[in-house]
Amino acid sequence: MTPPVSDIWFYVIAIPAVILVGISKGGFGGGIGSVAVPILSLVMPPLQAAGIMLPILCFMDLFGLWAYRKHWDRRQMRFLAPAMLAGLAIGTAMAGFVSDRAIRLIVGSIAILFAADFWFSQRNNRPPARTNILKGSLWATISGFTSFISLAGGPPLQMYLLPLRMDKTVFVGTTVVFFAISNVAKIPPYAWLGQLAPINLMTSLILLPIAAGGMILGIWMHDKVNPILFYNVCYLFLAAAGVKLLYDGSGLGALIG
Repeated sequence: MTPPVSDIWFYVIAIPAVILVGISKGGFGGGIGSVAVPILSLVMPPLQAAGIMLPILCFMDLFGLWAYRKHWDRRQMRFLAPAMLAGLAIGTAMAGFVSDRAIRLIVGSIAILFAADFWFSQRNNRPPARTNILKGSLWATISGFTSFISLAGGPPLQMYLLPLRMDKTVFVGTTVVFFAISNVAKIPPYAWLGQLAPINLMTSLILLPIAAGGMILGIWMHDKVNPILFYNVCYLFLAAAGVKLLYDGSGLGALIG
């Protein structure tokens, strides 16, 4: 039997990251799913981090689909899902041509931009937007691409969905269905690229009970915790991880060392 990742520092970082992702996906729309890969990329290559997280996210989706099976927007999904699949196809086509260093720069930049957008949007109260197929398709395509590269598809999707001011439960349910489709669609290309190697799958298996606990906790917290406070803390960690990835990807660490 192939052993899992044995580095103790990986689990020191991975366990709280998986719990945060579970809480976010279970009760707050999954926006902090983008935290996992940047944080895990501090101790391993980003593509391996994504390969470990994908089975965990698929497992979490089972809980989410059951919990929100009656609360999601089917009209939005008719154009969001196809656009997201197009984004996944773009990510698949580019994956073999992007270096590990470039991926760290991409993931780090995405992390910082998404954290900045979150904080900026809180300070600017905007009136509710209307359904816009063109705008929704654009953000869903970007979501598919960033989701493939670093499992960071939540923020682009939220850039379209949040301005609609949907009912909170419908919003969470819609994101759960969107990413359940996305995560299943990523399995074949991830396997083709070697990201679902036995060591990654065994590591995912070890983390599954923690993922389940985080998901159940998030569903319980849905109506009990201020989501703004939760997201402020999580996006702070996301921004910090993004800065570290940019530092590593730029090669400054090697130059200074």
